[in-house]
Amino acid sequence: MNNKIIPHSRFTEFDIYLFKSGKHIKLYEKFGAHQITVDDQKGTYFAVYAPAAKEIEVIGNFNSWDGSQHKLNVRWDSSGIWEGFIPGVARGELYKYRIYSTIDDVIREKADPYSFYHEIAPKTGSITWDTYYEWSDHKWLKSRSKQDHYYSPMSIYEMHIGSWKKNHEEGRSLHYRELADELINYVLDMGFTHIELLPITEHPYYPSWGYLSTGFYAPTSRFGCPQDFMYLVDRIHQVGIGIILDWVPAHFPSDNSFLAEFDGSKVYEHPNPKKGFHPDWNSLIFNFERPEVRSFLLSSANFWLDRYHIDGLRVDAVASMLYLDYSRNDGEWDPNEFGSNHNLAAIEFLKQLNFHCYQEHPGITMIAEESTAYSGVTKPVDQGGLGFGFKWMMGWMNDTLQYLERDPVHRQYHHNEISFSMAYAYSESYVLPLSHDEIVHGKNSMVYKMPGDEWQQFAHLRLLYAYMFTHPGHKLLFMGNDIGMTNEWNVNEELPWHLLDHAPHKGTKQLVKDLNALLQSEPALYEKSFDGSGFEWIDHSDHKNSVLAYSRHGVKDTIIVVCNFTPSLLQDYQIGVPEKGFYYELLNSDHNDYWGSGQLNVKKIKSESRESHGKKQSISLTIPPLGVTILKHKNR
Repeated sequence: MNNKIIPHSRFTEFDIYLFKSGKHIKLYEKFGAHQITVDDQKGTYFAVYAPAAKEIEVIGNFNSWDGSQHKLNVRWDSSGIWEGFIPGVARGELYKYRIYSTIDDVIREKADPYSFYHEIAPKTGSITWDTYYEWSDHKWLKSRSKQDHYYSPMSIYEMHIGSWKKNHEEGRSLHYRELADELINYVLDMGFTHIELLPITEHPYYPSWGYLSTGFYAPTSRFGCPQDFMYLVDRIHQVGIGIILDWVPAHFPSDNSFLAEFDGSKVYEHPNPKKGFHPDWNSLIFNFERPEVRSFLLSSANFWLDRYHIDGLRVDAVASMLYLDYSRNDGEWDPNEFGSNHNLAAIEFLKQLNFHCYQEHPGITMIAEESTAYSGVTKPVDQGGLGFGFKWMMGWMNDTLQYLERDPVHRQYHHNEISFSMAYAYSESYVLPLSHDEIVHGKNSMVYKMPGDEWQQFAHLRLLYAYMFTHPGHKLLFMGNDIGMTNEWNVNEELPWHLLDHAPHKGTKQLVKDLNALLQSEPALYEKSFDGSGFEWIDHSDHKNSVLAYSRHGVKDTIIVVCNFTPSLLQDYQIGVPEKGFYYELLNSDHNDYWGSGQLNVKKIKSESRESHGKKQSISLTIPPLGVTILKHKNR
């Protein structure tokens, strides 16, 4: 191709102002590669930010990787933006930027930070593409805009696309379009309200699970093109399921082909290693103090909500963004201007992120993975908070698993571990996570964390899930947990679906399905999940029997939950109840259908005028071993 580059710009002065002030949220409309027509010539417009470049060439298969005729023009306004239009370059062409720096003599060939599509790793080229797609999810988006997640049930199926299920004939993961039928049918049948995908932003290193992203505007090409992923989202919406993406603004890999030292200078990473290098992950930290970087990240978040109709973002590693001393020893970090360890620029970025996302996309949800006691993570920005909708309840997860991993005979001495979560359950708006992080790196599978023989291990698992689904807060289960997977999760292998041929795993799956159905059918389990009036202890002091009893209150209904954390069958166990009448057992985790021992209560239990636990009415129950009974009050 001999067509020379033609000067052209898609930026307005207002775009430049927003970009330079860290407030632009739609840079994907400006930067990158866009197929347009200029002076009746079809081609592609290219734009890239490289303030330390002295020359930039667009190289690709369309010019035999010789960019001598395709040198971008630098804007006159000192914005650091290079741009130009190349006639004849169509959709689907490979390209990179060849960057000559004012900093050194190294010639760098970089993928486009704003590209919509990339080659499959280990190749590193960008591909000229578009995000055009004819959506059919208008009904979903309209209903979503009116949804309030604080008063609706939310049960999230967390999954990694590449290891959910494989195409065995071709020895590969399922592609986006192949997933549409199988995944949707499974999640619909199980009753989850949302799917959360581990990061699908393009990433060079597959074993990073996507958490070392390089393409912040491109779904990974391992499973198809952008429109294939749009098809998957569209189909998920059409059956009434939401989709949440893991999104990673905390750090990025130091691969030479991507963002690191993009133009010879520290364009995206902080130039100070104390702020710009992550010791835990050997990665680079974004420079949140740089307005252009904030605009890059804000636009990335908005891009997924806008162009891909995503229903929310789960923001990874928020704690590492909040603190300057995160994973650092004394002398490895510098305090901020006020002498504290808070990263003020990152905190301001997170506030802007949540403000803009919620403002632009009513009905979406923003979730923080934040593991510290930082105050106000889910408090609105205008009230001084970070503005997230929800936060992972890591304390609940850690305390609950620590308690259940103990031999039951010792639990009476650690009873506070299992009840402590209610001391802070309303300090933030929480999601209860049993995520991928808990079943990797030698931590063991969820069921094999549990003590006892095989029956007791699966009884423990059922107990954990029933307790989780009746505890205030939204729910999240990682794939495989719902079928009692026995091995740790392996990113290179599909889930062990063959386990469902065996009764313990089939029973576990049925229990999760029934818990999801119960969560959505009983308003008392979700209407006041984030309101202290929705929960009441009946008794959390019976450490001798390791029993918890509590009420969940809705606007009209009350649910009673009793959990037995020992393998002993408790008969004629008296508990106080808030109202006179009849109590019906809605679910018992010891049911034979779940591979339990069948220690159930009669379907209709009449309360008696016998004082117990400070209540004038009480009922007598059979509490199954390592089990949970869930009951509902009715007047008759």
